[in-house]
Amino acid sequence: MYRRILSPTKCIFSVLIISGLFYGCADTDKKAEAIEKIEIDLQVYRFEREFANVEPIGLSNLKQKYPYLFPAQYADSVWIAKLSDSIQLELFSEVGHAFDDFDDESDKLDLLFKHIKFYFPNYNIPKIITVTSEVDYNNRIILTDSLLLIGLDNYLGADHRFYSDIPKYIAKGLDRQYLVSDIASAFAKQVVPRPQDRTFLSHMIYYGKELYLKDKIIPFDSDAQKIQYTEDELTWAKKNEEPIWRNFIAQEYLYSTENTLDRRFLDPAPFSKFGLELDNESPGRIGRYMGWQIVRSFMENNEVSLQQMLRISAEELFKQSKYKPKK
Repeated sequence: MYRRILSPTKCIFSVLIISGLFYGCADTDKKAEAIEKIEIDLQVYRFEREFANVEPIGLSNLKQKYPYLFPAQYADSVWIAKLSDSIQLELFSEVGHAFDDFDDESDKLDLLFKHIKFYFPNYNIPKIITVTSEVDYNNRIILTDSLLLIGLDNYLGADHRFYSDIPKYIAKGLDRQYLVSDIASAFAKQVVPRPQDRTFLSHMIYYGKELYLKDKIIPFDSDAQKIQYTEDELTWAKKNEEPIWRNFIAQEYLYSTENTLDRRFLDPAPFSKFGLELDNESPGRIGRYMGWQIVRSFMENNEVSLQQMLRISAEELFKQSKYKPKK
């Protein structure tokens, strides 16, 4: 039998590694246990279902229950006409079929808001209401101080016929797997300070902070779900992180205030625009991915809280991140 004999130095080093792993796991377990113990009153109201099933005579009761969903400038006749409108009926039918129950989403929302309460104890859980929005995908999630409106007709799957006229790079995000991630993004917009200047680096790190916040409040989602990439797109980003970074440095993009950089590398698009042959292989918003890796590197190399990180300027965060992509 082969027996490997370690030197005293290696033994001590091994013990330190094992101890670090043990205590790291112990801390993670304690945090998970603390989050699980947080009590929240999460209620989901299926307004789109209630509205689809209401009789005209019962409309006044629904208006009393959800006054904020019935703008005063619209007469009851508008809502009554909607109840028999063929397009609306098709919307109700498709959403009712796809979201016959909301149990999985409710469980994930419960976890999301428990994580939010753990990191932001003063946060008040909003009233959650599912609606149809006539496929208004730009406003699929509306989060205010007291309300969370979820447009379920924006989560029927990329190939749904409702989305046939929508660009594919947008339609691919109209899937229920991204629903909770979208809500996490809406929350992030409330707590992540806007960029302090117009540099590309500042904008990259703004999105990096949003994605790192998702690491903390939706750890149960995959990285692909957090950034709304396919697994293939995420794999491409990981494999090409070093040459992408080299390109950004060589082109002197980091401190540039040229607004076309946002359109090329940060805004939703079918692919990122390097002006190279690899463009068509790349996923859009690659600058957000790069900002995410910078923020992750910063948090690995600095002892700061999540809230402290969010307030640190992009320039300071970048300098202290010690970011260096793997080759």
